[in-house]
Amino acid sequence: MMANVSDGMNFAPKGKPNPVVEKGEFTFAAIALDHGHIYGMCNGLIEAGAVLKSVYDPDPKKVDQFCEKFPGTMRAGSEDDILGDPEVKLVAGAAVTSERCALGLRVMAAGKDYFTDKAPLTTLEQLEAAKAKVKETGRKYMVYYSERLHVESAIFAGQLIEEGAIGKVIQVLGMGPHRLGAEGRPDWFFQKEKYGGILCDIGSHQIEQFLFYAGVKDAKVAYSQIANYNHPQYPELDDFGDATLVGDNGATHYFRVDWFTPDGLQMWGDGRSFILGTEGFIEQRKYMNIGTKEGSGHLFLANKYEETHYQVSGKVGYPYFGQLILDCLNRTENAMTQEHAFKAAELCVRAQMQAVKIK
Repeated sequence: MMANVSDGMNFAPKGKPNPVVEKGEFTFAAIALDHGHIYGMCNGLIEAGAVLKSVYDPDPKKVDQFCEKFPGTMRAGSEDDILGDPEVKLVAGAAVTSERCALGLRVMAAGKDYFTDKAPLTTLEQLEAAKAKVKETGRKYMVYYSERLHVESAIFAGQLIEEGAIGKVIQVLGMGPHRLGAEGRPDWFFQKEKYGGILCDIGSHQIEQFLFYAGVKDAKVAYSQIANYNHPQYPELDDFGDATLVGDNGATHYFRVDWFTPDGLQMWGDGRSFILGTEGFIEQRKYMNIGTKEGSGHLFLANKYEETHYQVSGKVGYPYFGQLILDCLNRTENAMTQEHAFKAAELCVRAQMQAVKIK
């Protein structure tokens, strides 16, 4: 079931409960409610059997809203109350983007695993600090790359690729348009030092998908560019960005992200992905099939055996969250490796750093 279909910032998918643990076996808390993705993060963990014990944010209005969505959640008096709670195994956070790393360092220093909204950090210095703290503490710094992890067509695409449905992936093309909804955005969203720039922010979704689908361990940003075409009132906003990457295995990636979803569109963005393999191709129309009321979860597959349109909404589920819980309990890396989470973060920062400003 989809929620907040017109507003990407507060888009919080809901699935069917699929617990991987007994009630009370895995407890988590939420700190920092600056971005609405915290709701999707918590939904996913709760559906997988986790217990949400407590929440903290310095803004009581944000906490009120959160507790309305998740009744029974304890209001912590401070961040330290949560970090000092031995029952809490993981902290989920959606802080201001530039502050996500610092929160993660505090969480890991307290002996807990960290689950942050994307982008997980905004500078290479933050990345090095996060890597060092992971090495020092053995804790996890996991990331909510929601456009793959909380989208059923994206999960199904990964399953098809793993089964060899399109052969070896040689190119991934991603489009991640979003509706700006400027009047509902906080001030920090328009300050580049805080949100990190468009390629770091929503570009992180695209780069993570490329690494995953194409089996890429490392990549170079061949070219990237940014622009502010139509929002002079927000001089630090990038309203357009695109980039080309080349993976260590020769696979290539082009993606485009922008804030130009028109008001007449039924969704906050017509997110799409085109994955080319040596033996076929996949197209995802993640959130809608434009001009229809067919809903989300569309995947088109063509290979030597078939040409098929799958509609997978409500049929695939969101296995990442259960895998993450079990990874935290068992100290495994089945949901996502730490190396993968950090490499996607690094490449989105590099794409932003070297971007040519075209307008």
